[in-house]
Amino acid sequence: MRKFILCFFLIFLFSKGVAQKQTGIEISYHNKDLKEVFQLISQKTGFKFYYLKDWLPEKAFSATYSNQTIDHILQQLLKDTVLNYYILDEKIIITQNSLVFDEFFLKDTTSVTQSFPSEGDKKPIFYNENTFDEEIITYKIGKEDNSSRKDFFELSGKVMNRENGFPLNNVAVIVEGEDKGTYTNIDGTYSISLGAGSHLITAKSLGNDVLTKRVIIYNDGSLNFQLKENFMELSEVVVDMKSDRNIKDAFTGVSQIDVQSIKTMPLVLGERDLLKAATTLPGISKAGEGALGFNIRGGREDQNLILLDQGIIYNPNHFFGIFSAINPFTTGGIEIYKGNIPARYGGRLSSVFDIRTKKGNTQELAGEGSIGPVTGNLALEIPIKKDKSSLILSGRATYSDWILKSLDEKSLSNSEASFYDVLANYTHQIDEKSDVSVTGYYSSDKFSITSDSLYSYQNRMFSGTYSRKLNEDLESSINVSNSDYAFDIRYESQFSDNFLNSFRINDTKLRLDFEHDISSAHNLNYGMSTKLYVIEPGKLEPLGQESSIEAKYLNKEKGIESGIYFSDEYNMSEDLLLNAGLRFSMFNVLGPDLVNHYATGEPKTDNSVIATSSFDNNEFIKTYSGLEYRFAARYKFADDFSLKGGYNSMMQYIHTLSNNTLVSPTDIYKLSDTHIKPQKAQQFSLGLFKNFNDNQYEISLEGYFKLTDNLIDFKTGAALFLNEFIETETIPGNGQSYGGEFLLKKNSGDLNGWLSYTYSRSFIKLDSEFQSRRVNMGEFFPSNFDKPHDFSAVLNYKITKRFSFSANFLYQTGRPVTYPIGKYEYNNSEYVVYSDRNKFRIPDYYRLDLSFNAEGNHKIEKLAHSFWSISIYNVLGRNNPFSVYFVTKDGQIEAYQSSIFAVPVPTITYNFKF
Repeated sequence: MRKFILCFFLIFLFSKGVAQKQTGIEISYHNKDLKEVFQLISQKTGFKFYYLKDWLPEKAFSATYSNQTIDHILQQLLKDTVLNYYILDEKIIITQNSLVFDEFFLKDTTSVTQSFPSEGDKKPIFYNENTFDEEIITYKIGKEDNSSRKDFFELSGKVMNRENGFPLNNVAVIVEGEDKGTYTNIDGTYSISLGAGSHLITAKSLGNDVLTKRVIIYNDGSLNFQLKENFMELSEVVVDMKSDRNIKDAFTGVSQIDVQSIKTMPLVLGERDLLKAATTLPGISKAGEGALGFNIRGGREDQNLILLDQGIIYNPNHFFGIFSAINPFTTGGIEIYKGNIPARYGGRLSSVFDIRTKKGNTQELAGEGSIGPVTGNLALEIPIKKDKSSLILSGRATYSDWILKSLDEKSLSNSEASFYDVLANYTHQIDEKSDVSVTGYYSSDKFSITSDSLYSYQNRMFSGTYSRKLNEDLESSINVSNSDYAFDIRYESQFSDNFLNSFRINDTKLRLDFEHDISSAHNLNYGMSTKLYVIEPGKLEPLGQESSIEAKYLNKEKGIESGIYFSDEYNMSEDLLLNAGLRFSMFNVLGPDLVNHYATGEPKTDNSVIATSSFDNNEFIKTYSGLEYRFAARYKFADDFSLKGGYNSMMQYIHTLSNNTLVSPTDIYKLSDTHIKPQKAQQFSLGLFKNFNDNQYEISLEGYFKLTDNLIDFKTGAALFLNEFIETETIPGNGQSYGGEFLLKKNSGDLNGWLSYTYSRSFIKLDSEFQSRRVNMGEFFPSNFDKPHDFSAVLNYKITKRFSFSANFLYQTGRPVTYPIGKYEYNNSEYVVYSDRNKFRIPDYYRLDLSFNAEGNHKIEKLAHSFWSISIYNVLGRNNPFSVYFVTKDGQIEAYQSSIFAVPVPTITYNFKF
């Protein structure tokens, strides 16, 4: 009987509350806080509110309602807060995050009471506070919504440095005990899907303390982490902080370079160099110590796409190739794709260097700089709006002219060599779903080794990106960029032949990208891009009124390169991952231009021209197009052991023309046209990847085979200077390269670093139906950068918390060269007869570098943290040849060998950071 009376009483109270909830009221408030609004509702209705004051947000509310129910008013009032409500009789109970349910069922008297809502509703969220570790802070995320049908919710946030507010990338965010986790991206943000209820979330990375937080998930929400630096980890050397990415990803041939990983590497002339560090990794090499470009898996220098915040850098080098043009103090990291290249990239055959500027400090002014024997570098991070926007400004310059002027060598006493570069990067987080980033870059080099010629070249780049998260599964970005590269040769002599020769290439690009997680099994990437090339292939102008040089201007080259791509990363199972992509690219050659037509069956020469066509400005001259296939697969034998394979086909519509054996600042770029076809390549790759000891050690073995078509090379004695019809000097060729790459890396510990070995072969075949156009009888022969053996060792040893020792050792097979094999006399002078092209090799290259590094004391409250590096480049004093050449002088044949550093080069550099 008592139970019946109690149930009747509860039903009576509930029905009374329901009736009152449905009564319409009129109420209006303006700029009131939540407490004041509750008081106003109480006065209007008689309802009493029960809540904790600490729960109420500090914000103002304004609204007007006419004949609206209490339910409707409270739903609108609390919709942008984490507060819920429950009406019982004339009481309104405010809850934080959680809901109060009407129906109860006692499942087990010995455990927590569990409630089950009405049919069709979701179950409430339970957790047992008695099991919580009191040292771990608990955060409630979102608010419970009984109408939601989602089983999983999105937790996102940002991981920052506690001291300076810097965003931290590559931080592992792990859900303890649930086999879930992710990594922060370059701006420190992360996102992870979690079920409702209690979870332990841990953020950890090398160089920072581990931080664990407990979250109780009610709905979507955010949680930020601020990590304290662990100064005991400052001298760790890590190339890839995503310690198991090499096992999990589908792509082969991917390398990451982090700024901290090269902090203690021995330096040449005191300049920290990210791109030079890349050449110590397998499959990445340079043709010589002073070469400007990179040779990736047997590819040419012009087959590499160098991107800075999605804008192209055509010449990423300073000072004869000794320094890179990328400032390490503004760089967040580099991803290098040399095996499987994702479908979103196009336009190059061999590799992509994706360089990203780091995110600036949005909390306080910060900076980093260095002072070396020939260069100075300073980068500042300036908060514009706290937690929202930041500006990075950097400048770097050399003061090296004094070295050249102080040399005893008279031929160099009037020489000069200088460079500078500047970068500005602005980032702004508009809201939780969108942000914008703008980067501007400019560099300038000048050098003169002879008294009559001054060489100069400049890079200029602008890039702007707007990114937006359209919904929980779809992200988009739009980028616009402009890149410009130019060089000048200023010749001034005692005679009347002074001139200025110049070249310029400019491209403007627009691209749109989408990333779509349609399910746990499928991740789609798709987008499109278009790019306009404008090339000024050369002009010659007289210098001074007395110059006898006649001005000459070559017609501009113009072309539009467009592409559309789609790729799907498909998790077929926990062990098998596939990534399949398709890219369609098109290139349109534009006027104005003059196109020669040559007689069939004759070599292209001035004498075989039978007609000439003239095209107007922006008129389509020729169109090329094709499909590019990108396929990669990974199979995991275990969590730390996987097999990967892939196939790539690519097209490239731009070429580099040079008379030099090695790439130089005065190389010119040539677009594909009626006579010069686009370069094409296919690459097959296969690799085994294994980690040991909780990812402390990594080992990989990769093999590749690459076929290339439509390479451009030149006939013997080719004349390229201001040649309007360059096809008369070219020979189309085919390339073939193959090799194997081995990498052993230790990521942490007092002794860390990596060992890499590459065996690679690169051949080219220049055949023609005309005997005069064949090279080496039309057979395959080694390319200029064919170096079969390449070994690198980068080792770092931490002596104490502040002092460390580092060493690099490099060995490479000497590159091919053409030597004289005979001589003859003509007009009382000796001349040489040369061997087949690239039949011989220059001596092998090897070099040992050492450095001793000293950190300043690790007190947190300091004006600046200092770092000294004392290094010796080329300790053994090896006279490594850069090139070998032969000249006829005074009727005699003389051989010459040029070297960049033939003696040990000591350096002391001071670095500071605040």
